[in-house]
Amino acid sequence: MPAIRTLMVAAEAYPLAKTGGLGDAVTGMAVAMVEAGIDLQLLLPAYRGVSRKLAGVRTVARLADLPGGPARLLAGRCRETGLSVLLLANDALYDRHGLYVDENGQEYADNAERFAALSHAALRISQGVQAVPVPHLVHAHDWHAGLVPLLLHAHAVRGVKTVMTLHNLAFQGLFPMEKADAVGLPQAYRDESGAQAWGRINYLKAGIAYADRVTTVSRNYAREILTPAFGCGLDPLLAGRGEHLVAIANGIDDRTWDPARDPCLDGMHYSARDVRNKARCKQALQKAFGLAQQPDKVLLAMGNRLTHQKMADVAVQALPLALQAHPELQVVVIGEGERGYEAALRELGERFAGRCGVRIGYDEAAGHRLHAGADMLLHGSRFEPFGLTPLYAMRYGTIPIGSRVGGMADTIHDPGEHAPDEAMRAATGVLFEGDSVQAMVGAIGRAVRLHARAPLWRAMQRNGMTGEFGWTAAVQPYVRLFREMVGPLADEAVRVPALRPVARPALVKVRAIGRPDNRDVGVAAAA
Repeated sequence: MPAIRTLMVAAEAYPLAKTGGLGDAVTGMAVAMVEAGIDLQLLLPAYRGVSRKLAGVRTVARLADLPGGPARLLAGRCRETGLSVLLLANDALYDRHGLYVDENGQEYADNAERFAALSHAALRISQGVQAVPVPHLVHAHDWHAGLVPLLLHAHAVRGVKTVMTLHNLAFQGLFPMEKADAVGLPQAYRDESGAQAWGRINYLKAGIAYADRVTTVSRNYAREILTPAFGCGLDPLLAGRGEHLVAIANGIDDRTWDPARDPCLDGMHYSARDVRNKARCKQALQKAFGLAQQPDKVLLAMGNRLTHQKMADVAVQALPLALQAHPELQVVVIGEGERGYEAALRELGERFAGRCGVRIGYDEAAGHRLHAGADMLLHGSRFEPFGLTPLYAMRYGTIPIGSRVGGMADTIHDPGEHAPDEAMRAATGVLFEGDSVQAMVGAIGRAVRLHARAPLWRAMQRNGMTGEFGWTAAVQPYVRLFREMVGPLADEAVRVPALRPVARPALVKVRAIGRPDNRDVGVAAAA
């Protein structure tokens, strides 16, 4: 069967551009798709310095009349991953300090134009650009590429299907309607049946409304977003998409995140069969953070964005209570985010000097060493579409303590706080309900108690380290979906069907294609 030509459009892809899990997910998915036989090109903005990470960079097209001004389309190959990459180069839009925010943490005032330009570039490629193959399918990721399905629909592009993947519904790309002309939003799509929501342009709504298929990154998240509690105002629209909404679980890069060969561990490698070097990694982490280098201490790590979503407000209250309640507990924190949370954690480190180490900021190597050296990982979250970090922790024999939401409810197995400890021999982590300080402190205490039972803890470690969460398996449902959508590749004269939002039904079937089978999952939606 001929390869399906796919244009993947995203704002991030590791190692070219990354601020969080989106960059990891896009690259892991793209590499696995290529290995599975998909003919894929990745389209990204040409942020500052990104072109230097490509080999064989050349200009393949010049695009006029884009939002934000004319741009060049550069082509090259990522030196680290081997992916074929297209970069949209417009220095006035992309040659800046950060991807989305400036040096003071403020969003760029022209983000609407910056990411509209990316979507319009995808439209041009789909219409046909010299030296760039026309794709059979365009795969758009998150709000940054949300205008892509709408633009292909508005311009009646034939023979090109669209998939919109939701990594985080909370970020929707909301901009004033006054920017409609500047971002090239067609007049017919400016009302509530188009891209408008709550009186503003909503990029993510545009993608959900007009994509041929909408995918989520975990089964549980697919259920949650059909409810007002997690739907962020778009639950009626999502429910209206019915059978076009598909749940496909994400994967992780289990080659990069592998304690048996991780170059960040300075030769202290280990595996599920032999974890002796994990103790050395723990000692190195304790030393790096100025903690007592004692193997009998219980080392709890927290390494994520310091935001309300990630329960940083709860953690700054729960961690001192846990340290007071458990004298054997040590804490290390790596992260950055809202300034108030950063300051509160710095104060915590000073208050518990020698038992709590805090480092504001993040780098990839430090993240690997964090997972390798810690006994357990704290990962609270008010919503979590998938949850990459707990899976990284499991790979390194570090037991996750997470919220029972989103993808974490799918991937972290916990019989529950009322189950006998022996039931935890089949577990991979500890989950807690809600976002109260008491719930988080209780989960930490439960994990500390389990850690004291060495054989049981070792069983939990082994369960997590031997789990199958790699992209090789995770990407197969996407390959099947793409083949189903594209059909015979010679039949490229099919008009993109009109997919206007429709009324919300009382019961929606969310197709869950992925591990372990292809059964449909009934999801009750409030009428």
